[in-house]
Amino acid sequence: MKKEMIIVLDFGGQYNQLIARRVRECNVYCEVHPYSMDLEAIKAMNPKGIIFTGGPNSVYGDDSPRCRQELFDLGIPILGICYGSQLMAYMLGGKVETAPVSEYGKTEVEVDNTSVLFGDVSAKTICWMSHTDYIAAAPADFRVVAHTPVCPVAAMECPDRGLYAVQFHPEVMHTQEGMKMLSNFVYKVCGCRGDWKMGSFVEETIKALREKIGDGKVLCALSGGVDSSVAAVLLSKAIGKQLTCVFVDHGLLRKNEGDEVEAVFGPNGPYELNFIRVNAQERYYKKLEGITEPENKRKIIGEEFIRVFEEEAKKIGAVDYLVQGTIYPDVIESGLGKSAVIKSHHNVGGLPSVVDFKEIIEPLRLLFKDEVRKAGLELGIPEYLVFRQPFPGPGLGIRIIGEVTAEKVRIVQEADAIYREEIAKAGLDRCVGQYFAALTNMRSVGVMGDGRTYDYAVALRAVNTSDFMTADVSEIPFSVLTHVANRIVNEVKGVNRVMYDLTSKPPGTIEFE
Repeated sequence: MKKEMIIVLDFGGQYNQLIARRVRECNVYCEVHPYSMDLEAIKAMNPKGIIFTGGPNSVYGDDSPRCRQELFDLGIPILGICYGSQLMAYMLGGKVETAPVSEYGKTEVEVDNTSVLFGDVSAKTICWMSHTDYIAAAPADFRVVAHTPVCPVAAMECPDRGLYAVQFHPEVMHTQEGMKMLSNFVYKVCGCRGDWKMGSFVEETIKALREKIGDGKVLCALSGGVDSSVAAVLLSKAIGKQLTCVFVDHGLLRKNEGDEVEAVFGPNGPYELNFIRVNAQERYYKKLEGITEPENKRKIIGEEFIRVFEEEAKKIGAVDYLVQGTIYPDVIESGLGKSAVIKSHHNVGGLPSVVDFKEIIEPLRLLFKDEVRKAGLELGIPEYLVFRQPFPGPGLGIRIIGEVTAEKVRIVQEADAIYREEIAKAGLDRCVGQYFAALTNMRSVGVMGDGRTYDYAVALRAVNTSDFMTADVSEIPFSVLTHVANRIVNEVKGVNRVMYDLTSKPPGTIEFE
């Protein structure tokens, strides 16, 4: 698809994906590439603008990452952020030094509104700073357009060359008017029109898939998650009955989830595709008998999925294409810097080595997760599937501490369903990032009615995260938590105690195992 584009060159910054997402929120397509990207490759992509990310290095260090000097002379507008701003200053004759006073966190910045970058931005605005070095002096042909009491060059510009730089991070939510600044760069500096829209993407992708596949046969491993669901529907719209979806119900899904997936994609659903549901619950429970170590559980569940899928694929016979739900963060994480070896079949756990096919199709590889959801809505997929909570491949197997049994699965399914129902009733389902119930292996004494109980403890988890690398505990109202706890204890047989997990990531992880 021919579209206007902004390129993000990554210098090791933690917000590389976030910058690209923010640009796309301006309806402008954006890709992330390593800072070492070949100059000719950049020219060939014909970007409307380039953004340098932040990074952990000092620009004056011997091993610091640097772009080619010629990049500044291509006539392509460039916005440097944090390390990227210091690199621009350093390479163009300015001075970068260790700051007398480091700045971290929310900082009031005074900006010059005559700069196109700060059009419609408050004269004093809150920005997110995170730097030990600073630009002590801007290059000769640059104008300083923002400062703080301890940072003399919080932003600088050379409009004649299309070069702009900010010491702070406009892409993070803590920078209150950051989206205005990025929009100003994208539209007023780079001259973008904003042609990146989900409706157009869906329409053009369906057309491209139809042309590519022709009368070929396509196989999709359907988990019911948003990525595989959207990929399946895109293929369904393009080629109909030429697509076969295999849905393996391993008995570790959330309550009623298998039936919900079948209701959408099965023979009575709205999509014209071949759907195979494999009910492998007992097979999985048998394999997991006596297994308590988390990694062993993960490996058994993943390996068994491959075996089940392989058996079904052999029944179907040779296929021309295999569908993967790879999304853009997978591409970024597997293709930047020293991580250049692509995790080639990440989303289907190694399936290509055992299935007869000639090519992989990844219709979502350009999209971030929020864009995948928008595409799902464009395709008419029900909201409860599009906005379903993130769910790990091993399913409830890693939300049950210790051995997995059918009885434990029932307990955690019931408790989790109550938790999700009450979160939705409280209007928190779109506010909290990820939330679920897990079953601990702790049993304790309780009193119910006039009798003694010795039952399990359920742990409730809720976190907010943008990248899943770090996560903060969500502050669920106490009244909601107590109501959830009361319902679980009263309605779920085998549970007499409910706890709320207050652990952030790090030191904990989002999942329990």
